[in-house]
Amino acid sequence: MLPPRFFIHKSIQKLCASILSLHGRPGEVCMLFPTISTATRCRNFIKARSLSTPPPCVRVIELIPRLGQDATISSGLCAVLFPADEFKIAKQFWQHSGDGVSSRRAEFCQQELDNGLLREKGIPDEVAVRPAKGPKRYSRVSVDKGHVGTEGTDTSRFVEERFGRNLGVEFVANAKLAVRRRIAGTLRSNVAPSDALALKDEGGRDVPGFTEEDVYLFPSGMSAIFNSHRLLLEALEPRKSVCYGFPYIDTLKILEKFGPGCHFYGHGSAEDLDDLEAKLTSGERVMALFCEFPGNPLLASPDLQRIRKLADQYDFAVIVDETLGNPLNVHVLPLADMVASSLTKVFSGDSNVMGGSMVLNPKSRYYATLKAKLATEYEDNLWAEDALFLERNSRDFVSRIERINANAEAVCELLLQHPKIKRVYYPKNSPTRAFYDACRCTDGGYGGLLSVTFYSMEDAIRFFDAVETAKGPSLGTNFTLTSPYAILAHYGELEWAAKYGVESNLVRVSIGLEETVGLVQTFAKALRVLET
Repeated sequence: MLPPRFFIHKSIQKLCASILSLHGRPGEVCMLFPTISTATRCRNFIKARSLSTPPPCVRVIELIPRLGQDATISSGLCAVLFPADEFKIAKQFWQHSGDGVSSRRAEFCQQELDNGLLREKGIPDEVAVRPAKGPKRYSRVSVDKGHVGTEGTDTSRFVEERFGRNLGVEFVANAKLAVRRRIAGTLRSNVAPSDALALKDEGGRDVPGFTEEDVYLFPSGMSAIFNSHRLLLEALEPRKSVCYGFPYIDTLKILEKFGPGCHFYGHGSAEDLDDLEAKLTSGERVMALFCEFPGNPLLASPDLQRIRKLADQYDFAVIVDETLGNPLNVHVLPLADMVASSLTKVFSGDSNVMGGSMVLNPKSRYYATLKAKLATEYEDNLWAEDALFLERNSRDFVSRIERINANAEAVCELLLQHPKIKRVYYPKNSPTRAFYDACRCTDGGYGGLLSVTFYSMEDAIRFFDAVETAKGPSLGTNFTLTSPYAILAHYGELEWAAKYGVESNLVRVSIGLEETVGLVQTFAKALRVLET
């Protein structure tokens, strides 16, 4: 269950091979992106970080629908072709940016390519290579409006026919609107999509004037963070940023590798804020501070009130990743300029789709500048079929969060009582609980993620092997998922991670929707192994 950004999905590999067979040169490999701008950023990253002499030849090929065919939104794509020796560098961009094509998009474009419906931009139709038609999986169809297929079959509802409960393709725009309304906080109960669209948008998130128009969708949570940082670099004066608290891997990498760099405060402590304030007082300026609320995997919550005061005094933006807290548990937007989130996690829950969101605070001093920049720069690269899955999966978001909150508290209470457990990390029993509670919604809980450390690696291994849950590195799934987080995420830098409190024996648990009593019994059974 590795996150798809960490490897190349087989459907994407297959499409890469097909494109290389038509357009590649000896020794080249490729990566696929939805637009020319995302592909260009990958090309520039490879060329900037390559150590090859002379610099590598990195090409971008844009594939578009053939003339005379129905032009479909997002049915084309771009291929970045480069020497195989540069793959590790290209892979960094793929992982950090989160902007690569999704597997569903690749499958759709594979069918387009097999049917001869894509051509290289700039090459006349009569010259362009037309591959032999492959097996028909998708019919030719507009992903937004629905059209009659190439063989006279009505395919406007091919997604619904293929996947059952999903909306038909003609409802993609409405599906995205329903998703944005759920993110905006205007929906506080489980509702069908028709009800979601009928509701009047009266704002949410405890910010006057905030609406769904301030919510932007991305193909992954990492893409939301990457593009938030990129937006700030383009809209404001580029300066170093601050990474406050121990972050998820790629957030720190983005701040280090794109732009002027960053100041890393991995402990996320009051002393760290003292040091930052001293730098600011002495005249150093920063562009933005990025933090998670709460952090992953130690579940500590940053002092957003103090951070907000520093930001107002010294003129920098505050970007909060609320993935773990989620908007039904915490209101962080009033204290942030931008809020990012991974919709891949608990918002979806079903572990079958990726997505992300970025939210602007209309009361931010940067709002007008960022809004104007987004009006010309923003690309909605969330593939239509992925949007349909997100809409379907998130219909019961509210009730799922309530159940997960209750389950997590019950498991946490059990783990806290065991003498072989060194520490349980959870927002409710964290030393930073006051900072969490200051942003907690009236009916909000403490989320579904917790981490456990042991007095010995042997006990950690025995517990992990014994706990009868799914095992894997993701989180926010509808089923409980246990992970040896430090070993998986920081295997090559365990000593570095330990300096910030992330011990190598740390086991992270993402709580699911199981029946509470049975779930507690599952963990109690695993703990008994430590007593033998």
